[in-house]
Amino acid sequence: MEQRIGNRKRKTKETDINITINLDGQGRNKIDTGIPFFDHMLDGFARHGLFDLELQVNGDIEVDSHHTIEDVGIVLGQAIADALGGKAGIKRYGYFVLPMDETLALCAVDLSGRPYLKYSGDFTVPRLGTMDTEMVREFFYAVSYSAAMNLHVKILEAGNNHHMAEAMFKAFGKALDMAVSIEPRITEVWSTKGTL
Repeated sequence: MEQRIGNRKRKTKETDINITINLDGQGRNKIDTGIPFFDHMLDGFARHGLFDLELQVNGDIEVDSHHTIEDVGIVLGQAIADALGGKAGIKRYGYFVLPMDETLALCAVDLSGRPYLKYSGDFTVPRLGTMDTEMVREFFYAVSYSAAMNLHVKILEAGNNHHMAEAMFKAFGKALDMAVSIEPRITEVWSTKGTL
């Protein structure tokens, strides 16, 4: 099977982003957003989703982390959509409940072509490293809308803020891996409508 690879570039006055994602990878990545904690989260997403991810960002992080993280979400979602193409033969749905020590995160994905985010996760600190914790939701919102996916991300058991964020990103990787995986019993899109 030919590997499914998406590549996107986006340049604005706030960010300059170049991303490549291989949905059929091995979890290898090279990530530099200028926000070390965000790099750590994206590494967990890629490694546990088995996506090869290359991401280079020059953003206005001297302002704050907002533009960089939101724009990465937009471009990542677009790259995922590019790599999926017409979505023929994919499982479409994916879910994962991921424990990280005392915390527990749930992620469910439907690659339906209808964007929607349902998010539940309350952090008790304003930032992790130089990443504003309110940007976790904004990242998932940007991905869900630019990839046109229905995405649910929830913290079921709260605890250490680092663990909560990491559990969310890893659960997203695992759920997305399931959703993009090929179902050998079908060759069309998995929908009663005949299209996604």
